[in-house]
Amino acid sequence: MKKTLFYLPVLFIAVALLSFTFSTHHKNQAADKPAANTPALNFIVMGDWGRNGEDHQKEVARQMGKTAKEMGVSFVVSTGDNFYPSGVVSEFDPLWRYSFEDIYTDFSLQFDWYPILGNHDYKSDPDAQVAYSKISRRWKMPARYYSKTFNIPGSNGQKVLIAFIDTNPLIKEFYSNTEYGPNVASQDTLQQKRWLEEVLSTPDPDIQWKLVVGHHPMFSGGMRKEGYDTKAIRSTLKPLLDKHEADAYISGHEHDLQHILPEGKTHHFISGSASEIRKTGKLPESKFAASEYGFMVFSVTKDAILVQVINDEGKVLYKTKLEKR
Repeated sequence: MKKTLFYLPVLFIAVALLSFTFSTHHKNQAADKPAANTPALNFIVMGDWGRNGEDHQKEVARQMGKTAKEMGVSFVVSTGDNFYPSGVVSEFDPLWRYSFEDIYTDFSLQFDWYPILGNHDYKSDPDAQVAYSKISRRWKMPARYYSKTFNIPGSNGQKVLIAFIDTNPLIKEFYSNTEYGPNVASQDTLQQKRWLEEVLSTPDPDIQWKLVVGHHPMFSGGMRKEGYDTKAIRSTLKPLLDKHEADAYISGHEHDLQHILPEGKTHHFISGSASEIRKTGKLPESKFAASEYGFMVFSVTKDAILVQVINDEGKVLYKTKLEKR
């Protein structure tokens, strides 16, 4: 009887500790889930992905499907390098099936995809990805560069403008490259810059946010921190984005996830780890950097943009909010 009385307090403490441990773990799991931001325009940003399902492409795709369903995602933005190793040769290339259609199969991902071209997409026929828009229900690439406005739910007719640009012809070293050269030479660089200036300067009082999506980053703490391509895009585009006060520049190319806020108004986001990842680092202006498989979710309201970085297991690695100044 004495032994029983002695063990009862010990048993009670053990049960209490076990209960506390389970409860704490459960709360942390709930905290790791993406925050639903409604009413909002929710969209996924992912990049550097087409590998026939290999190197975590399938795992990231499955988590994209789960997140898209939970958050009511309206569309997907791809930051380029859609097909490794060398793009597609035509709109009938088998890679459309092996790297796209058979990978992103969740019903929540059967909505519009707005892609841009990466450097690997230039190794074959970049216009084949434009042509696929006439075949696919969800692939929406009307040209090598284009823009679109989206209505913001819950607002009084306000919109977000997204300019989808082609950064490949803006890098002079590509013109002497035997793989990229023929296709970048067919692009009129000055015409694209004039077009972007016109898009960003359009006086529309309903446009609340201006976002620009390009494959190559302007700033990075990763492998291409001071690469020739990073420098070229920064010197070419940053003055234009600063002039028109773009709210964010979104890119890929670096196989990681980053948020950088250099001097000025424009936030810089890198989402290029929807498949392969590489080591990354930080700049003095870096807010976040991670070498993890994943993607980002942008939730746009008339007053703020919530950006959440999500890995292939559904964990929220980082979140930040852009607010109108």
